[in-house]
Amino acid sequence: MRLLSNLAAIFAVTILAACQSGSASLETDDEIASYGFGLDIGRSLEPTVTHLDRAALIRGIEDLLDGLDPAISDEQLAEVTQRVGTLIREEQAAEFEAMTETNRVAGEEYLASNAEKDNVTVTASGLQYEVILEGEAGAARPTPGDRVRLHYRGTNIDGSEFDSSYSRGQPTEFGVSGVIPGFSEGLQLMTVGSHYRLVIPSDLAYGPRGSGPDIGPNATLIFEIELIEVL
Repeated sequence: MRLLSNLAAIFAVTILAACQSGSASLETDDEIASYGFGLDIGRSLEPTVTHLDRAALIRGIEDLLDGLDPAISDEQLAEVTQRVGTLIREEQAAEFEAMTETNRVAGEEYLASNAEKDNVTVTASGLQYEVILEGEAGAARPTPGDRVRLHYRGTNIDGSEFDSSYSRGQPTEFGVSGVIPGFSEGLQLMTVGSHYRLVIPSDLAYGPRGSGPDIGPNATLIFEIELIEVL
């Protein structure tokens, strides 16, 4: 949810959109790099797109490049830009707040339903886990000070994947205490060779702030973990 304060970036993406219109050549290095720049700027502009009038933006760019005097005074531009910027921030805050509540309710419903399954265990913290495959008896079990090597896949409760060592094609390594509390707790329940499915409540994950664009506020998370080795 980023709001660009640099109007030059807005102008740049508008020029790209106006000039390319889906038909620009993308063959030379300069063309491909320019297309990439446009994509990056476009991603930054997504939260503001409902307030962007492309025709007006293009007029401003053309007036500047043609050496014409601005059609609007600097004072009015500053006042209106600030007002629209404030409106965008308020809309983004309202959207985030609505998502926070939606995710909280959806997570509670999912956790309640999942807890009813015969093969699901709920710990004192609220972590839910399912044993898909148990490691061999006597195999090592990680402690908070250990590092582990493992495969994992993380999804939201709607099934959308936000991270996966499988997708990267190789296991990953990290400290047991260096991850979210629910993941850390789940690891310490496993022995080497085990394959578990964890359902992690928001308060044992990223809480009301979420994490990046793929994990929203108050999101309940699901992880499948294969513990390969305690290092």
